[in-house]
Amino acid sequence: MRIVLTLLVLIISSGIYGQEALTYQKPPKEILDLVDVPLAPSVLLDEKKEYMVFLYRDAYTTIADLSREELRLAGLRIDPKTNIGSRVRYVNNVSVQKIKDGEAIPVKGLPENPRLTNFSWSPDQTMIAMTHTTDEHVELWVLDLKSASARRLTSKPVNANMGDVINWFEDGSSLLVKFIASDRKPLINTETSTPSGPTISVNDGKKAQNRTYQDLLKNKNDEFNFEQLALSELWKVKMDGTTEKWLGSNMYSSISFSPDGNYVMVETVKRPFSYLVPYYRFPATTAIYANDAKMVSTVLEVPLIEDLPQGFMATRTGRRNMNWRADRPATLVFAEALDGGDPENEVPFRDQVFTLEAPFNGKPTPLVKTINRFNGIMWGNENIALVYDNWWNTRNTKTYIFDPSNPSKDPEILYDRNYQDRYSDPGRFVTEQNEWGSYVMAIDGNDVFLIGDGYSEEGQFPFVDKLNLKSRETTRLYTSTFTDKLENLSDYSPGKNRLLVRIESPTEYPNYYFRDLKSNKTEQLTNFANPFKSLQDVHKEVITYKRADGLELSGTLYLPVGYDRTSGEKLPMILWAYPREYKDKASAAQNTQNPNEFTYPYWGSPVYWVTRGYAVLDDAAFPIIGEGDEEPNDSFREQLVSNAKAAIDAVDDMGYIDRNRVAVGGHSYGAFMVANLLSHSNLFAAGIARSGAYNRTLTPFGFQSEERSYWEAPEVYYTMSPFMHADKMKTPLLLVHGEADNNSGTYPLQSERYFNALKGLGATARLVMLPKESHGYQAKESILHLLWEQDQWLETYVKNKPAEPVLPENTDVTNDQ
Repeated sequence: MRIVLTLLVLIISSGIYGQEALTYQKPPKEILDLVDVPLAPSVLLDEKKEYMVFLYRDAYTTIADLSREELRLAGLRIDPKTNIGSRVRYVNNVSVQKIKDGEAIPVKGLPENPRLTNFSWSPDQTMIAMTHTTDEHVELWVLDLKSASARRLTSKPVNANMGDVINWFEDGSSLLVKFIASDRKPLINTETSTPSGPTISVNDGKKAQNRTYQDLLKNKNDEFNFEQLALSELWKVKMDGTTEKWLGSNMYSSISFSPDGNYVMVETVKRPFSYLVPYYRFPATTAIYANDAKMVSTVLEVPLIEDLPQGFMATRTGRRNMNWRADRPATLVFAEALDGGDPENEVPFRDQVFTLEAPFNGKPTPLVKTINRFNGIMWGNENIALVYDNWWNTRNTKTYIFDPSNPSKDPEILYDRNYQDRYSDPGRFVTEQNEWGSYVMAIDGNDVFLIGDGYSEEGQFPFVDKLNLKSRETTRLYTSTFTDKLENLSDYSPGKNRLLVRIESPTEYPNYYFRDLKSNKTEQLTNFANPFKSLQDVHKEVITYKRADGLELSGTLYLPVGYDRTSGEKLPMILWAYPREYKDKASAAQNTQNPNEFTYPYWGSPVYWVTRGYAVLDDAAFPIIGEGDEEPNDSFREQLVSNAKAAIDAVDDMGYIDRNRVAVGGHSYGAFMVANLLSHSNLFAAGIARSGAYNRTLTPFGFQSEERSYWEAPEVYYTMSPFMHADKMKTPLLLVHGEADNNSGTYPLQSERYFNALKGLGATARLVMLPKESHGYQAKESILHLLWEQDQWLETYVKNKPAEPVLPENTDVTNDQ
C-alpha cells in the first residue's frame, strides 16, 4: 500500500480552495528514464595507487527507510534502534581492482543486503574497516584488499551516533571502536511520558545571538535521551575478533591517534546541555591517553558556548582547533584568539598558534601569529610549514610560510588574495604520506607542488606548478589543453612525475586515468558508461552576457535535441539560480562554468526539462555585490531583478525563447530568490521554490551571508522578506518543502505561513509538503513525485501559457509601484 502524500492546494483558476489527497506520482517517461538509472560507483585509491576500491550505492533511499523511528536531538538525527544516523546513504556493494590487473573483483563474504559506511583505511592501506547496519544494530567489519574478501570482526553492537566510530592502532592489528555503553538506560518515550513540570529557560543578561538551529534539545526528556544515545565505551578489537575494554562509559565525540600511534586524543561531551545550540557547542573535555589507555593529561576544557560575540569571524577564547602536528611523532598544535574572539576589536594579529609536546602538561610554545583568523596549517618538514588565515568581511586570505624550528623568525606572506577571486587561485599544495602515515607537503629540495583548477578569462585549464620556496619562482609543469573535455587533476606524484586525472565531456561519463607527464600519455583506469544517453545530443554551451551596470554574467544553456537554432522557433525556458554574495565586482564577474562538464541530472536539476521541449539556463550567475562599506543585502532586490532581466535578455537576443514563457526556480536560498523575483518583477510566467525561508524576522540574528541582526537592520530584513510583500505576488508559485527540514532557518513553517499569506491574498499557489524529507530530498517516491509536480506546474503555467504581447524595451519590469 502506497503512503498517501498530503498536498495543500490552491488553484485560483478553477476556484478550488483547500486540500487535495494524492498518492505519489511519477513524472513523464522522458524524465523517468533519466531518474531511474544505476549509479556508477565512487572510487577509493590507496596512496601507492596499487588498488582501486569501488563503492556502489543506490541513487535514492525509500520512503519506508525514512519512516523508521528517528530522534532529533542536539543537532543530530538518530535511529535509536540501530544507533547510527537516520539519514545515512549506505554502500550496498563493493569490488576491488588491482590496478595492474585491470579487472574489478566483487568482494567475497559481504553481509546479506549490505548497508556499509564508516570506511577507514588501515595504516598500511592493505585493509579497510567499516560498519554494516542490520535491522537491529551496527556491526564492525573489515575488508582485505589482497584477497578481496570481507568478514565480520564482532557482533558486539557499535555506537555510531556521535561519529568517529573506528580508529586504527598504529600497528594495524587492532581497532579502537565505540560500542554501546553497558550502563545505558532505556530511552523515554517522549510522546507518551507524563511531564513532571514545565520546561523553563533563563538568561542572566548576556547576549546569546545564535542562528536558528534545528533539531535542538527541548526538555529534560530530550536531555536524558541524548545522553543515553551519546554514551559509549571504547574497546580495542583485534583482527581475530577478540575484544577488550579500553575506556569506560562516556559521551565520546572525536578520537584521534598521534602520528606515531603512542597517544590518543579523546574528546568527551559534558553537561550542562543547551536548548539554544547543537551538541558541538556543549561543554567538552579533551584528554590525552597513552595507547594502553593510561591517562596522561587533560589539555582542554571548553565551557558551554551560547554567547559568542557577533559576526562570522567571532570565536571563543582559549585553546581551539586542537590537532596533532603531522610532521612530529606526538606534538599537539592549537590556536588562541588574540582579540578576545571579537572581530570588532582592532588588533594587529587575530590569532596565535602554539605547540605542546608530550607529556602535554608543560608550557605551550608560541609558533606563529596570523593577521586574520587562523584557518589551518600544512606541515612540511622540520624547517618548512604553511599557515592559512581568512577574514570573511573582506574575503581576504593569506598563506604564510614559516620555519617551525625557529619560532622567533617572522613568517613570510606567500599569498595574499581575495579567496573569491578564482582566476588568481594558485591551487592546492600536493601532499604525500610521511614515515608516520600522516599527510604533509611533498617537498623535493626547495620545491613544492600545486594543483590548480585553472579558471581564467579564456576558460578552464587545470594545471600543475612547481614552486621554488627559496627563489619564489613558479614553473608550470603541466596545463590541460582540452577544449572539448574537462580534465580534473586529482593527485600528482612528483617522484613518478605522474598525475591521477579524471576526464569527462558533456556526453562522456567521468573516468579515471594516469597521465605520465614525461610522455604525456594516458592510461585508462575505469570505464564507466554514460547512463543518460537521451541527453548526449542536447546542445550545451556556456553563455556570457552583461547586467545593466556592465557586470559580466554567465550561465549554462541547454537546448532540446533536434532544435534548429536558426529556425526562429520560440521555446519556453526555465532559469535556475542561487544568489551569491561578493565584496567586489571583479570576482563576481568571473566565469567558473565549464561547458565540457558531464551533464549529470541529479534529483534537483532543471536539466530534465530539456527533454520536454524547454530551453534551460542552469546555474545562471546571480551575484549580489556590496563594495567597500556597503553590504550586499543593502541592494539585494534591485540586483536580483537586474540579474534575472540580463539572463532573459541574453537568451531572448539569441532568438531561442518566448520571453513571456519563462519560469524561475531555486532551492533553499534559491527559493528565497524565486519568491522575491516573483514579488518584485513581472519577468516570469511562473516560479518553483523549494525548501526556502520567506520571513526573515524568523531568523533575527542573521541569515545566509547577513551578519547584522534584525534590530540593527530592520529595513533590510523587511525589504528582503517575500512574506512581507505577499500582496504583490501575481505570478503562479509552486512551493515545495520537506516536512523534516533540518537546515538552519528553513523551517517547514516558513513555507506553510507564506502559503497561508498567499492564499489569503488570492495568489495562485500550490504547497507540497514531502513527508519525512529533510532539506535535501532522499526517497525515490518523493523525488519522482517532486518531478511530477514541477512538470505539471511548468506545463500548465509556462509551456501552455496563452501568448501575450511582448513588452516594449522601456517597460518597467518591476512590480513595485
